[in-house]
Amino acid sequence: MIIQLDTPGGLMESMHKIVKAIQASEVPVIVYVAPSGSRAGSAGVFITYAAHIAAMAPSTNIGSAHPVFSGSPTGAQPDTATTSTLMEKVVNDAVAKIRSLAEKRGRNADWAEKAITESANITEKEALKLKVIDFIAPSVDSLLSLIDGRQVELDVGVVKTLRTANAQVITFEMNWRQRLLDIISNPNVAYILLMLGIYGILFELYSPGAILPGVVGGICLILGLYALQTLPVNYAGFLLIIFAVILFLLEIKIPSYGLLTIGGIISLIMGSVMLFESPLPFLRVSWQVITFVVTLSVLFFVFAIGMAIRTHRKKPTTGDAGLIGEIGEVYKPLNPEGTIKVHGEYWKAVSDEPCKKGQKVEVVEFNRNTLVLKVKPVK
Repeated sequence: MIIQLDTPGGLMESMHKIVKAIQASEVPVIVYVAPSGSRAGSAGVFITYAAHIAAMAPSTNIGSAHPVFSGSPTGAQPDTATTSTLMEKVVNDAVAKIRSLAEKRGRNADWAEKAITESANITEKEALKLKVIDFIAPSVDSLLSLIDGRQVELDVGVVKTLRTANAQVITFEMNWRQRLLDIISNPNVAYILLMLGIYGILFELYSPGAILPGVVGGICLILGLYALQTLPVNYAGFLLIIFAVILFLLEIKIPSYGLLTIGGIISLIMGSVMLFESPLPFLRVSWQVITFVVTLSVLFFVFAIGMAIRTHRKKPTTGDAGLIGEIGEVYKPLNPEGTIKVHGEYWKAVSDEPCKKGQKVEVVEFNRNTLVLKVKPVK
């Protein structure tokens, strides 16, 4: 079996399951870091070391396997001493694990330790020179030719001789679920989905019946949360993003002269930067995406949500409620009953004060049972 690998890393628990599956395999397992431009980062280093044969394509790299903590579910961070102790335990466990794999496969254990403790990273040529991998191969066919005739000792105690020259290759592609997760597990994509989900649902709540924002927002939010399970999430950053949204909403209802908006922008930027905890740039949200989302968020809340709320607060212009406050003209004198003309219609009306024909009056009340308007003179 050949595992074609291209990964920035992943969850340690998932990595352990893959390594254990390779060690328990009854057939030789080859890890091939390919195609060109691919990498075996973080957890990918362990998987490569676990393979019976390790190979890389030209212009690939391997390394940066230092463990990274995710934030706690409450968003709270452990104190410095606790963090240091926990990290030391995790690092020591990872070092022991990879040194064990290196010794079992006859690979460079010292460099493997540096990949964990110092986040060392090397190219395929350096990896071959340092005995981190066994071969450099530009394609699967060339790899099969290189390993032909090689003997491999499996962990179950069986020695296999590979006969792979001109062998037929059967490829197992990722299914749709795995492809979807592969796309949305990009930190930038996961972040955008999360924000779209939050905004879509908020817009639906403020404009009930729009339907589309709620449906799209719900789908995006679920996909975003699904993607977060594979990323080193810091929940303090997530809470800061939620807090920023709350501040934007308060700005619409409370006249703070822009202070709440400024606080929301700061909170959103800090939350976006803190959302994913990783020293690796490809496991963090890019500044370009953060700038775009922050700008879009400010415009969204200032204009879109603001306009929706102002529309709901507008005085009705039709129906019974639309008559209240309207100015009409007396057609038949009111003393106290008479007739007025308002909205181009003639209505029976009463007034506490006598009103002459042609006098302007304001509608203050509407009796639905008698269909009579109560008015007062305009002074």
